[in-house]
Amino acid sequence: MRKLVVVNSNLSSSVESGVITESAIVPETVIKSKTLPKFTKEEIRTSLTASTWDGIFAAIFSSITTGVLLSNLLLQLGATPVQIGMLSSVPMVVNLLQPLGAYLSGFTTSRHWYGFWVFGISRSLWLVLAIAIAFSQKNDNLVQLTLLIVFASNLLGAFGSASWFSWIAKLVPEKLRGRYFGIRNSAANLVGLIGMPLISLIISVWPGGILQGYSLLLFLGVIAGFISLICQFFMADVNPKAEIITVTESLEENDSQSLISNFKSLISNNFFRFLLYFGFWAFAVNVGNPFFNLYLLDNLNINVTWVTVYSSLSAAANLLMLVFWGKLADKIGNRPLLILVGVVVALMPLLWLGTGYNPICLWVGFPFLHLLSGGVWSAIDLCSNNIQMSVAPSHNQATYFAIASAVAGICGAFGATVGGFLAQQPFFAGLPGLFALTSVLRLLALLPLILVWEHRSHSVRGMLQGLWETTSSN
Repeated sequence: MRKLVVVNSNLSSSVESGVITESAIVPETVIKSKTLPKFTKEEIRTSLTASTWDGIFAAIFSSITTGVLLSNLLLQLGATPVQIGMLSSVPMVVNLLQPLGAYLSGFTTSRHWYGFWVFGISRSLWLVLAIAIAFSQKNDNLVQLTLLIVFASNLLGAFGSASWFSWIAKLVPEKLRGRYFGIRNSAANLVGLIGMPLISLIISVWPGGILQGYSLLLFLGVIAGFISLICQFFMADVNPKAEIITVTESLEENDSQSLISNFKSLISNNFFRFLLYFGFWAFAVNVGNPFFNLYLLDNLNINVTWVTVYSSLSAAANLLMLVFWGKLADKIGNRPLLILVGVVVALMPLLWLGTGYNPICLWVGFPFLHLLSGGVWSAIDLCSNNIQMSVAPSHNQATYFAIASAVAGICGAFGATVGGFLAQQPFFAGLPGLFALTSVLRLLALLPLILVWEHRSHSVRGMLQGLWETTSSN
């Protein structure tokens, strides 16, 4: 019989002493780790406030350098549909390099300074594009320059994402993660919801033309991006080397663990079961998600103004529900919410099958679908991030976060490719057939999540019984 040794690893001041998690049980090994720094309540409070402002200014930068504004810039420059497609695929593809970024960050002694240089250089690259647009007389090479900067910026961002995620996971107390990230994401989304129409209006009415207007706003966006990095100076720093287990001694032999044994440990643990869900879910969602707007614009020939209004309704519902889902996740756990809300998200594509170009759908059906979508997806996005912090082993968390992002990126890109291919096949009934397929795949993707264990999480059955008893008593 294999001997088990319990190791208590305190990750932050929120972890209760003596709690044993799955990642704290190590077979046949005695692990001596460096004592991680404990943050005071004042340090945590200051760090979380600074992180919220960091998210707000980062949202301003992202609103200008991603999404519809960047797509519109490429169209103004004369980009082809293939080049527009490359724009959307770059962020998913570069996620494959996140494990390498996590590995490199482990050689540093500061999460803050590693992120400052990585994201600082990444955001500085956009100044090159702003200057090029402002002083260029011809648009011949601006499309290629824009795509190159998008690729380089996202590449550097991939090197820093896992390190930042690991940093913030150490700072946010476990019991407050849902509430805090709900508030932080709500603040960032509010900036995007208000800022996007204003930015679009400024660009459209700028006296020097759309390109000149975008150049000015791009310059201001980079300034906002650097202000967000300045906010991080007020956050308590974390030394990555303090997270690494430094001495591992076998009870029977003095040999260190081999790469093969580490890999076997990975594929047999709780985090691997989460990866099965995370990857399958990313694939199932992207089989259909990129094509809902295409269905509205192409199949139903709805005016783009209507589609923009629907998207705004979805963003507003997302904003309003984030804090609610965050508080509920802190109370019952992320896993049961992901399962229950995931069922709703899985069935939603079937509701699109009964839609058409008629007054009822235009004024009632599509607004309802987008409000429902924004409300439930806010729970999925919030809980998906939070559960990673719970199920990832306590040591070398940045590596595990990077692996999850890489898996989601490649599975999501593959799902979108499969969806695009099937939508063009005559035997598949077009986009309606694709919506039915993505619904079935989403339900199947939830099955691995049933096997995932999360600390402080209620069972789905227990939560439903509690809700029923509460409703009955009232």
